[in-house]
Amino acid sequence: MKTLKIAIQKSGRLNEKSVELLKNCGLSFENYKSSLISTVSNFPLEILFLRDDDIPEYVQDGIADLGIVGENVISETGVDVSFLQMLGFGKCTLKLAVQTHSSIQNIADLNGKSIATSYPVILKNFLDKNNISADIRTISGSVEIAPGLGLSDAIFDIVSTGGTLKSNGLKPFAEVMKSEAVLIGRNGIEAEPLVVELIQRIQSVLRAKETKYVVLNAESKNLDRILELLPGVKSPTVVPLAESGWVAVHTVIPERDFWEKISLLKSAGAQGIVVMPIEKIIL
Repeated sequence: MKTLKIAIQKSGRLNEKSVELLKNCGLSFENYKSSLISTVSNFPLEILFLRDDDIPEYVQDGIADLGIVGENVISETGVDVSFLQMLGFGKCTLKLAVQTHSSIQNIADLNGKSIATSYPVILKNFLDKNNISADIRTISGSVEIAPGLGLSDAIFDIVSTGGTLKSNGLKPFAEVMKSEAVLIGRNGIEAEPLVVELIQRIQSVLRAKETKYVVLNAESKNLDRILELLPGVKSPTVVPLAESGWVAVHTVIPERDFWEKISLLKSAGAQGIVVMPIEKIIL
């Protein structure tokens, strides 16, 4: 049987979440902190631990079949790969920022100015689309210190919470793109059986993270009103209780609707509401 190869970040902000995702998919592997390659013992898969900048090219060139990497890295490298699944973690934005006292207030003010970045390709594409002529200065790491050292008038970099910008006396003024972790594959691989199975496992984990399992008790006379609030995966499960005139309702609620639904259910007569996390949802 063929063994798949998936490349993930060896260290950095996507490493821990990537490892967690694969383990939640039921994959068993060890030595991922001390080795560049780890073999999964219960699925035909090898995990390659690489620099995130190298992952797209490894996948494009077929050295790895799959990869987990940020959308921003794909855009920067310009590789030809297939996007297989958005993963919902590693979310960030790429923004332009300047010193808090800077006279630069909008994109047009960047004309003739210098911008430090680790993402020159994304930045150039953005500037070209907006007819801005600026001096792009490529820096690998510690971009935030460039304006303070007089190396640039502005920076273009990843922003997660904004804390790093603030601590360096910077303020963002324009968002260029949003990014999150994505599962990529070499072109044409998405139909291969092992890849289909792995994607199904990943999707089941992602669905579970987005939902809550809810069990509640209610008087039968309130059931219709309660069921109107609970779409469930297909429809709620209703089970008669030992006490006449009462039922138990089992369902799944999307995380985004959680608090609103709970309040409405209580108003509709639901009692003894139990909310539980879900490990997997397989459709």
